[in-house]
Amino acid sequence: MPRDDVKNLLRSNFMPHIWCPGCGHGIIMHSILRALADLQIPKEKICISSGIGCSSRMPGYIDACTLHTAHGRSLAFATGVKMANPDLTIVNVMGDGDGTAIGGNHFIHACRRNIGITAVVMNNNIYGMTGGQASPTTPEGAFAATAPYGAIDPTFDVCKLAIGAGATYVARATVANPALCEQILKKAIEHQKHGFALVELVSYCHTQFGRKNKRSRPMDNINFLKERTVMKAQADNMTEEELQGKIVVGEFLNIENAREYTERYDEVIKRAKAKA
Repeated sequence: MPRDDVKNLLRSNFMPHIWCPGCGHGIIMHSILRALADLQIPKEKICISSGIGCSSRMPGYIDACTLHTAHGRSLAFATGVKMANPDLTIVNVMGDGDGTAIGGNHFIHACRRNIGITAVVMNNNIYGMTGGQASPTTPEGAFAATAPYGAIDPTFDVCKLAIGAGATYVARATVANPALCEQILKKAIEHQKHGFALVELVSYCHTQFGRKNKRSRPMDNINFLKERTVMKAQADNMTEEELQGKIVVGEFLNIENAREYTERYDEVIKRAKAKA
């Protein structure tokens, strides 16, 4: 049975959810709820924001301050909320297409500013809601509605992209290990006082991606993730050849002496007032 403190953060009157039975996004939502409950953050101090796509339905199910915005623009909205109320704990959920394709520009600039937001990229390698088109994380050779003969575009490494753009906390887990998802999410949410935290949670879409790639059942995908997962400590001692096709999970970056954006912006306001 779900814990009472977790159920307290759930809008059960909106159940059943719209996700396909067995979808990995349900595992991610439960991990987020458990992380927030463990941190004992009052729900009026939590803001969950999203854009468009399967991931974007999550704010409707979480009983907190929630914001459902435009496709690819959720981080821009979340930035405005954080600037208006820096005391809020903001968790922004995005799909891989929502966050790194149409929302890619907002993504890199949110990282660059180091604003105190936890961005969760729910990476299932596909545009699930809109028809199964290939996304920037669709593996080369995988089949999609827009890649019937196999995708040829090189893929984004979401974590490397965030590090290169200036995020100060970056980590990855898969839905095959919910305990690690929760552990990383807690650290990322606590990091907000230091700046921008990116958590990539590798999920799956067994209906749109799986049917085209011989993984049509939820357990096919869970087993696929388990077989290919490598912890970062182990990966550090592996060759490039050994890491081919593997999913490296763990914490990649944690800079705790960074200065968060809204704090620096407050200093600008003070300087402006002093000159007035």
